[in-house]
Amino acid sequence: MARARMADVASAAGVSTATVSMVLSGAASTRISPETQARVREAAERIGYAPNSVARSLRTQRTRTIGLISDTIATTPFAGRMLAGANDVAREHGYLVVLVDTDDDAERERQAIAALVGQQVDAMIYARMWHRVVPAPAGLPDSTVFLDCRPRDDSRPATVPDERDGGTAATLELIAAGHRRIAYVDAPEDNEVVASGLRHEGYLSALAGAGVTADPLLHVRGTTDASGGRAATEALLTLPADRRPTAIFCFNDRMAMGAYAAARRAGLEVPADLSVVGYDDQQLVAAELDPPLTTVALPHYEMGRWAMEVALGLRRAEAGVPLLMPCPIIRRDSVGPPPEPASA
Repeated sequence: MARARMADVASAAGVSTATVSMVLSGAASTRISPETQARVREAAERIGYAPNSVARSLRTQRTRTIGLISDTIATTPFAGRMLAGANDVAREHGYLVVLVDTDDDAERERQAIAALVGQQVDAMIYARMWHRVVPAPAGLPDSTVFLDCRPRDDSRPATVPDERDGGTAATLELIAAGHRRIAYVDAPEDNEVVASGLRHEGYLSALAGAGVTADPLLHVRGTTDASGGRAATEALLTLPADRRPTAIFCFNDRMAMGAYAAARRAGLEVPADLSVVGYDDQQLVAAELDPPLTTVALPHYEMGRWAMEVALGLRRAEAGVPLLMPCPIIRRDSVGPPPEPASA
C-alpha cells in the first residue's frame, strides 16, 4: 500500500500543500482559520498521513528526540517516577524520549552515549537511581542535564533531592510529637551514599535547634533493607531504659519496615510505644505498612520534570549550582507522643 503524501491530504481537504504543511507543522497560527486547520487534520487522520520525520529533521536540524541515559532506573519501580516526570514534559512538547538503561556498566554507558550522539538527539539527560556525585562521562555534550546526581566538577546543570532539609523535617516531626530520645538508623558508611551524611546533618541540626543533645548511642547503622533496620532497632531496644529511644528516624522505608518488626518482637506497638519515620515514600512499602508509615518523600517526579524542562530550554539552570528539590514530609499514622514513663 502506497504511503499517503502531503498532496493527498491537500486534495482530500481542498487546500494547497503549503496550507497542509503549515497546519501539520504547527506554524499555521492565526493565518489559517480554525475551521480549515480542523479540516486538514481530519483529512490527514482519515487517509493515514504521517509526516516524514527523517525529512523534517534534515530540514530543521532537529530530531525532536531526547536521550536519557540511566543506570538501573528503568528496571526499578522505586525511581521510575523520574522517568514519568521527564516523559510527561517531553510528550507535552512533542518530543520522544529515547531511554538507555546501562545496568551501571561502564562499557554499555560509553556505547550508549556514542549511539545517542550519533543519532543527533536534541538534548541529553544523565540520571542515576539514587543521589550521587559522579565523574561526568566522556562524550556527554556540555549541555547534558544531570538528574538525581551531580557531576563532580559541577560543570553542568543538575538536580538532586534536598536530603539535609528532608532529614531535618523527619526529626522535627518527631520533636513536635514530644520526643527527645530520637535515634537515627543510618545506612552503612559509604562515601558514595551522599544522602546518608546529609540526612544525618539534618537530624543533628533539628536536635540542636530544639535544645536536645545528640546521643552518639542513638546513631546506629545497618544494611539498607528490612533486615538491617530490624537488627539496628533491636540493638537500640537493648539500651538502658533512660537511654532507649522513644522514636526512630530511619534512612529509608525498608529499614523502617524492619524497625516495625523489631518493635513487635519486643512486644511494642507503633506508635503507642515507639514512633517511626522513614524516608523515600517508597511505593508498595510506606503506605502499606501497619500502621501506614510517616515518611519523607523523594521528589522523583518533580526532578524528572525539571530536568526535561531544562533540557528543552523551557527553564534556565545555572551550571555549578545544583537545584536542591524539596523533600516533603508525608504524614500517616506511625508517629505519636512518647509513652508515659513506667511508674515506680
